[in-house]
Amino acid sequence: MALLGIHSIVIKKYRHFSDNKSVPEKENILKQDFTATGINQKWCTDITYIHTQKDGWTYLASVMDFYSRKIIGWAYGTTMTAELAVKAVENACLNVTEPSGIILHSDLGTQYTSDQFEKYLAKKKIHHSFSRKGMPLR
Repeated sequence: MALLGIHSIVIKKYRHFSDNKSVPEKENILKQDFTATGINQKWCTDITYIHTQKDGWTYLASVMDFYSRKIIGWAYGTTMTAELAVKAVENACLNVTEPSGIILHSDLGTQYTSDQFEKYLAKKKIHHSFSRKGMPLR
């Protein structure tokens, strides 16, 4: 490698930061029932961390329909904010004529418990279901 002038790229492993603030218990409407009889009944959302050489850590927020198992909305950015989470749901709502009554399941991340995210869901009349702390599927 030295003779060819090439070297490996070392990427620091992502370490999750937790400030150990207590997270209030939120309602889990789905109660582990991830089945749906049709599209646009139950959705889930989460944020994935992606490391790039140019920007370092970047974030992909996505919304999946439980019935079709397809990603129906997403947003990508360099910051993990409530705006990113809202944009993913906005994009999912572009495919739906009437989003009211849809159940959206998420974890207890600050993006999903923020006032901005909750206000957007309330405006669209989407019901928010939460996983328990430390239990992404429960």
